[in-house]
Amino acid sequence: MESNRQKKINQLLQKELAEIFRKQSAEMNIKILISVTEVKVSSDLGVAKVYLSIYPQEYRKALMKEIQILNPRIRKALGNRIAKQVRQIPELIFYLDTTLDNVEKIEKALKGKDENPIL
Repeated sequence: MESNRQKKINQLLQKELAEIFRKQSAEMNIKILISVTEVKVSSDLGVAKVYLSIYPQEYRKALMKEIQILNPRIRKALGNRIAKQVRQIPELIFYLDTTLDNVEKIEKALKGKDENPIL
């Protein structure tokens, strides 16, 4: 079960990382949307699992590789933003959030079944 402190840190990290990705996309003048869908920090606040949703889908693999390479820079930028609010900046582990893809697949499957009802 998450403590109140963990919940606050999760929200803070999600907000700040979303802003970092938004600024980076704007500076590079690219039409890619990176959303931070969820952040889960460990009980010792040392590790944060960050779930990202990337649109359009064709850039996902390449962008996730780039984010893994730039992880130290992202962590440093995050540290500059939240240094006065936390004692240590957590290690960031990025994951691709495919929840929306799963929902879309289910909706397509259900629509396909509705079109061909079995009598």
